[in-house]
Amino acid sequence: MRLAHRLLLQSLAIVAVMVISVVVIIDNQLHSSITDQTTHDLAGEARLMAIQWKPGVNADSLADEAGVATGHRITLIDSAGHVVGDSEFDGPALQGLENHSNRPEVVAARENGMGSARRMSPSTGEEQLYVAVKAPHGFARVSVTTRTIEDLFARARSGVIAAGMISFLLAAILAALFSRAISKPITDLRDVTRSIAAGERRRYPALAAPGEVGDLADAIHRLAEQLETRLAALAAEQSILTALVETLNEGVVAISPSHEVVRINETGRRLLSIDRRLPFGIDFLPREATLRNALLLALNGTATEPEEITIGDSTLSLTARPLVDGGAVLALFDLTPIRKLEAVRRDFVANVSHELRTPLTIVGGFAETLQEPDIPADKRADFARTIFSNTQRMQRIVDELLDLSRIESGHWQPHPQQVRVDDAAREIFGRVAATAKSKGVSLDTTIEAETIVADGTALEQILFNLVENALRHTGAGGRITIETAGTDRGVNLIVKDTGSGIPPEHLPRIFERFYRADAGRSREAGGTGLGLAIVRHLVEAHAGNVTAESALGSGTTIRIFFPAGASPAKS
Repeated sequence: MRLAHRLLLQSLAIVAVMVISVVVIIDNQLHSSITDQTTHDLAGEARLMAIQWKPGVNADSLADEAGVATGHRITLIDSAGHVVGDSEFDGPALQGLENHSNRPEVVAARENGMGSARRMSPSTGEEQLYVAVKAPHGFARVSVTTRTIEDLFARARSGVIAAGMISFLLAAILAALFSRAISKPITDLRDVTRSIAAGERRRYPALAAPGEVGDLADAIHRLAEQLETRLAALAAEQSILTALVETLNEGVVAISPSHEVVRINETGRRLLSIDRRLPFGIDFLPREATLRNALLLALNGTATEPEEITIGDSTLSLTARPLVDGGAVLALFDLTPIRKLEAVRRDFVANVSHELRTPLTIVGGFAETLQEPDIPADKRADFARTIFSNTQRMQRIVDELLDLSRIESGHWQPHPQQVRVDDAAREIFGRVAATAKSKGVSLDTTIEAETIVADGTALEQILFNLVENALRHTGAGGRITIETAGTDRGVNLIVKDTGSGIPPEHLPRIFERFYRADAGRSREAGGTGLGLAIVRHLVEAHAGNVTAESALGSGTTIRIFFPAGASPAKS
């Protein structure tokens, strides 16, 4: 028999013995590990039940709920051994259960705090694994059929056997390839290949031999020639790949088969808040349940569909893919801005619908009533005025929404110029003078800085919204004042009122769209909930800022800062 054949047979025999030995050893350890792990998991569930079993809690209901949640049989036993709760028995069946004080797992739990036993259940007729722990009111026991454990073990065993067969097949192929040519020239080829492997890539074999050995020598010669070129190309490709991965908006994390992170781009570091040097173990990745589960599935060869996870304040889309030679790749996409926009959109739609529902209902109701022929003329006039008023309110909401949309989208840009504040104040006071007189509210100005660098139309809209809002919440005898105060950096424009004021918990949100500190009163007074939001956007478009100061019952002060030489803010 040829040496190559003998080497092949010997190699296969060794590999077969090793594979069988490994399969047998793993088989035994696997069965023990699965049983121990199941016992450990059941003990954890039992301890959780023991904690939840408190005075006043219905034991049977607690067991039923826990049984549904865990899929396992839950039994609660009092200190005397009576079963007071069982997820599989209720009513008379529960009362007819035997005393459990002498059950092995209960005896062990009484002595050691935790006990387990495996036996046929007289209640269910199936072999069960029981795990009991001592509880303040007795014992909490969780059980599962051993058939479940055996099924799990059978699947794991199939995987081990399949892995062993694949390993044997691969070993057979490798042994056949490397056992062909056995002769003295092999020593020379060995030395040459060792030199090449050590980095001497320019050392070529000088062997000229017929047959397979000669072919091998020629192949090694060509390999040595091409290795330098391929390594250079590989280095260039690696550089391009690294640059590409680093420029991605997605986070990319590569895990080796040894469960180490071997590559992570800057986006991935930012999204996962990781600053460790590579390589590092996967235990240093965030301990988020979905991420861990997807990672384990990918490491076991199963790809996952995109799933949303939350890391800190960020919402991420996670995708895990296994690598061909083991390991896995995680791809992370930041969904936080999208989710915030979706939340804003939902809030916006809900708010607009809410704001329009009331006037639409009023208009529809009164319009339907006007169809009745026997309504007196004075009532018809009142109804028509109500319809007209609510139509105007809806029109104002739509107009202000359009203004706000145009400002937020950047389609409107301010054209700052020197604007006289006293002229703007007189113009605004003139618009609201009749309403202020009817309510008994006085209007006044205190002008220190005569001019402001701002868009004239925008300044009038800002003042009108603030004065109108102040007038809406100021009663008889009240006062509304427009003031200015110059600083080195710009001008403060201040609108004060002596009205009802705003509770402190509402102040941070009054510049949001549709937010009202007193929704009912604001709607009754004709407010849309958009005025202050428009004010904020107009001021920010001038690179300024707006703040509010108020106390309940003591009036409100809105302070707007226009910087000197204001220029439009970048949208």
